[in-house]
Amino acid sequence: MANQSPNPISASVEGTAADSGSGIPPWTRGELPVPRPLGLRNLAGLIGPGIVMCGIQIGGGEWPLGPDVTAKYGGSLMWIATVAILTQVFYNLECGRYALYCGEPVFTGFMRLAPGPLFWMSVTALLSLTFLIPGLSTNAAVLLATVWLDRPPTPDDATLVNTLALTCLALVVLPVLAGGKVYNMLQLIMTAKVVVVLGFCFFLGVTFVSRSGWQSVFGGFLRFGDVPVNLSNGSEGIANVFSSLWTTGALPAISLANIATLGAFAGYAGGGGLSNSAYGNFVRDKGWGMGSQVGAIASAVGGHEITLSHTGKVFEINEQSLKSWRGWWKYILADQWLVWVPGCFMGMGLPALMSIEFAKNSPMYGKNLEYSQPLIAADGILHTASLGSWAPILWGLCVFTGLMVFLPSQMAIVDDFARRWTDILWSGSRRIRNSMQDHQARQVYYGILVLYVIWTFLVAIVMLAEPDAPKVMVTIIANVNNLALATTSFLILWINCRLLPRPLRPRWYSCAGLVSCGLFYTALSWLYFQAKILPMFRG
Repeated sequence: MANQSPNPISASVEGTAADSGSGIPPWTRGELPVPRPLGLRNLAGLIGPGIVMCGIQIGGGEWPLGPDVTAKYGGSLMWIATVAILTQVFYNLECGRYALYCGEPVFTGFMRLAPGPLFWMSVTALLSLTFLIPGLSTNAAVLLATVWLDRPPTPDDATLVNTLALTCLALVVLPVLAGGKVYNMLQLIMTAKVVVVLGFCFFLGVTFVSRSGWQSVFGGFLRFGDVPVNLSNGSEGIANVFSSLWTTGALPAISLANIATLGAFAGYAGGGGLSNSAYGNFVRDKGWGMGSQVGAIASAVGGHEITLSHTGKVFEINEQSLKSWRGWWKYILADQWLVWVPGCFMGMGLPALMSIEFAKNSPMYGKNLEYSQPLIAADGILHTASLGSWAPILWGLCVFTGLMVFLPSQMAIVDDFARRWTDILWSGSRRIRNSMQDHQARQVYYGILVLYVIWTFLVAIVMLAEPDAPKVMVTIIANVNNLALATTSFLILWINCRLLPRPLRPRWYSCAGLVSCGLFYTALSWLYFQAKILPMFRG
């Protein structure tokens, strides 16, 4: 009987969005492929969206903000990263769940809800505003200027930094022109980035960082409840919320002076903002689950035979399809828990080791200069006498690693924006559905990409007039992204509990994890609003 009954979710979509004359057409039927078993013979199966996400997300956050926090507070607040990563993993899993079932990214799923595509396009536009700020290319420009000048740049070097930032912004789009699928080039570059960045940080940590540094940073991942507090002398210290409640029955005097930095730190730990939602896009383009039946976004070179369906395809629920589903779900679980989660912890912890060991040796340390903390740490390496002849070599490697952090991540941001809006318009715009064939999706993608680069050029020219722009832009982006992550957490839970067939819906612990993600980032957004935004209006 199960084989003969219609898919209840397809029926519900056909009876709402499709019949209204303004929504997205219903899913069509397809066959869920049987996955290869994961194991020693298929280790390549683990090289997928998780490592792409790691590469993207070892970027504006882990590199400057993890070290920035440890430079101020030691490893005491690394537990914030633990909460961020462990809640975000449920977000990623649910994005993957939706894509496995129908081959669509979650933003297409949002458009299947009332009041329809136009409303959800408007919501997405608001949540995407931070993508219009080119934060990472400016940080890369500072590093390049440091190499060019053989010293950290000053405000007098603004012209050089601005020119390099605009050049970086233009060059980072070149790799996504080739590879057959745009995803293929992303996977290649991000895999190389993860190996180089984490390999260098691990080498530096094992060889030159003290045991106390390791204990401070990685022990900090478990120091839940440590918070910055206001001391009687006007400075900041660290206290534990739970210890204070146990001993005094009251909360400590929590300091919100650096809430913007801490909010940004939590926002970039793992991913942040809408970047996590791209996991569903990558699952589809990798060809996992029903993604193989839908297609992918083709690159400009070598992708002539690759197509992308305007709408997703779903499979009939029966014993065989559920068995295949469980096999594909193992791919998602392994990809996230064995690749993405460890990669995120390493991505937060290893750069912090560098800062906690070397930043204090820099003449710039503690002078409130608006340089990213890794640049100060690199300068500290150069001024560490005990390193001897290793100092200039490690300094050069550190700067190169910084470039490997920022430039691929800026490329990924450009791709993420173009990819998200390509998928939204490809499915949500009736005009595009009726006028463009399946092999023409890349025309939309590269059109959006060109417009995005032109826009960010114009924004960069205006914003880079300020010498502290790189660090400020990264901080603003992360805190606004927290609200986007919180909002979409609840929306993803809604579509997965409503649009997916009951046997495939998230279980209670997945729902709890996704709700925890939404609540955590809602709380951070509220603290940032209270501490930084409201005083501006009151003043």
